[in-house]
Amino acid sequence: MAGSPPSPQTPRAAVALGYNPEKDSAPRVLAAGRGELAEAILAQADRHRVPVVEQHPLADALVKLQVGASVPPELYAAVAEVLAYLWRVEQQQADAQAQARAGKGGGGA
Repeated sequence: MAGSPPSPQTPRAAVALGYNPEKDSAPRVLAAGRGELAEAILAQADRHRVPVVEQHPLADALVKLQVGASVPPELYAAVAEVLAYLWRVEQQQADAQAQARAGKGGGGA
């Protein structure tokens, strides 16, 4: 998740979240930082094809948490929206891949 656009006063923020419903009571901060660290987090996301959501106010709030910390209840709704969006993106990608596979084996003369 990317935060505020870079400026001399407030460098860009980025936060990586993780959630394991079997272990975690809430999503956790896996990585967070501003400036060069934010750029490194975003580069890793790109390298591993992890979708990035640009939600500046949320990233700015989450970057203040320590790595390993759970998302506080007052941010649950905003984080849930991001997770729901990412789930929809994943589903669309899976559907597109399934259609592509079906199209490849789907006939010949």
